[in-house]
Amino acid sequence: MAARYGAVFSLPGNGISHWSHLERFDVPGQTMLGCDSHTCQAGAAGMLAIGAGGFEVAAAMAGEPYRFRMPQVVRVDLTGELPPWCSAKDVILEMLRRHGEKWGKEKVVEYDGPGIKQFTVPERGTIANMGAELGATGSVFPSDGMTQRFFRGQKRGDDWKRLEADDAAAYDDRLDLDLSELEPLIACPSSPGNVKAVSEVAGTDVTQVAVGSSVNSSYRDLSMVAEMLDGERIHPGLSIAVSPGSRQVLMACLLGGVMTKLIRSGVRELEVACGPCIGMGFAPPTKGASVRTFNRNFPGRSGTADDRVYLCSPETAAATALKGAITDPRDLGRRPPSVKELTSYPVDDSMYVLPPRRASTVEVYKGPNIGPLPVPSGGVLDTIDGEVLIKLGDGISTDHILPGGAEILPLRSNIPAIAEHTFEYVDRGFVARAKEKRGGIIVGGDNYGQGSSREHAAAAPMYLGVRAVIAKSFARMHRDNLVNFGLVPLVFADPKDGDAIQQGDRIRISGLVEGLRAGTAVQGADGTNGRSFRLTYDLSSRQREILLEGGGIRYLRNRSARS
Repeated sequence: MAARYGAVFSLPGNGISHWSHLERFDVPGQTMLGCDSHTCQAGAAGMLAIGAGGFEVAAAMAGEPYRFRMPQVVRVDLTGELPPWCSAKDVILEMLRRHGEKWGKEKVVEYDGPGIKQFTVPERGTIANMGAELGATGSVFPSDGMTQRFFRGQKRGDDWKRLEADDAAAYDDRLDLDLSELEPLIACPSSPGNVKAVSEVAGTDVTQVAVGSSVNSSYRDLSMVAEMLDGERIHPGLSIAVSPGSRQVLMACLLGGVMTKLIRSGVRELEVACGPCIGMGFAPPTKGASVRTFNRNFPGRSGTADDRVYLCSPETAAATALKGAITDPRDLGRRPPSVKELTSYPVDDSMYVLPPRRASTVEVYKGPNIGPLPVPSGGVLDTIDGEVLIKLGDGISTDHILPGGAEILPLRSNIPAIAEHTFEYVDRGFVARAKEKRGGIIVGGDNYGQGSSREHAAAAPMYLGVRAVIAKSFARMHRDNLVNFGLVPLVFADPKDGDAIQQGDRIRISGLVEGLRAGTAVQGADGTNGRSFRLTYDLSSRQREILLEGGGIRYLRNRSARS
């Protein structure tokens, strides 16, 4: 596919996309659109990087503009010095503890202040990456001397330029975060926003520890774990694994002796890949606590249905691996080992494959597990009359809707097959019920669809006949994905109306076509309890047009035919 359409192909094992791009392609001042919610990691290099659904990215690659609502810009001034045993992960966990997982919706978070000078670009990447957990559109750091140092180390000094806010820059809001007041923090099961001090949960037995994936997988982070474990053995009651963020990081760790120290202490080395973060290997045992330096811990994301996943810094992870229970790293001594990020990296671009000159002659082969994307048969119905197939609470993530894991994710290019796993960890009867009722309506709570940009969480319900999702509010990317797959994301004008609806109720939504054309509210009625309610939507005029056409693909096809 890359050869046929003229893309640079990064071979398997070369690096997780965010890391590969940070090392070899990020350029300060440029913009990037990526079909992964953690695309915002590139903000560490001074880029405006935005996560979006795969349809939006494909449309942009085909020449379509990407449209999004102008976000607020919030500046976070970092001051003070980090205390011993605290690191960049504790900064973003503190932001989550203060503000929660939906605070960043329709916001770009700009980090600045004297405190940023102590963070290297990879450390800034940890903070920028997990801006997705705040719900932010993007996270941005200035391009300064620390950024220049990183680009020189990548042998890309010519790509660097200074980029910072004007002194008179105006912001929608400004926040202060005094780094000296931080302590080691940990996100408890099963939400990145469930943050507590490590000292509050210290002593909790742990079955496994995992370090790496797209956050905390830098040379500095793996070196910290190696130095803390050097000359020691991990606790016999658990296992620990590391996943370097890129082949370059792996090579640096091999050349610097980091891997030798890890192996001698009993650490498993996993492939350069997301791996355990999305349930592809190293899944925890049933009800076993897993301490990870990853960015998400939604239920079942690890590949185990009843997992108990904690998120923390490499320092806390290493301390836990030594003791066999969640451990405050400050209990190991006054100061951590001294480790530093590299100033020169072992650059090797041999695993990037450039497209051939005659791309038009390349034939694309598709195996039996790759099928065409099902497209809705027509435009939005003026009246949707259906049963509530499932009633959900607040904070439902795309991992709840369409889980990850080794059994499910290989079906990404086979919508009929992957749809069989919809809401698998929430309600195993959902798929059979949707088929029996020939579709229906989903009712959710606040911040419905948070987390991954996984558009299968919209495509699979669409394939099963769902025609509308009603919630108290939607996460940005999932709302957009629902629109592109022809599902109407409706919002209760009065959130209390959603509380009265139950699974099995018969809902009738009327006046949708006229409402979408005029941008006005529509009427909903619960035929089971006799209640009526108003429904609105948080959509642009273009998104309303897309729904009227029946989804993004039909919208682009029809527009092309008319032109």
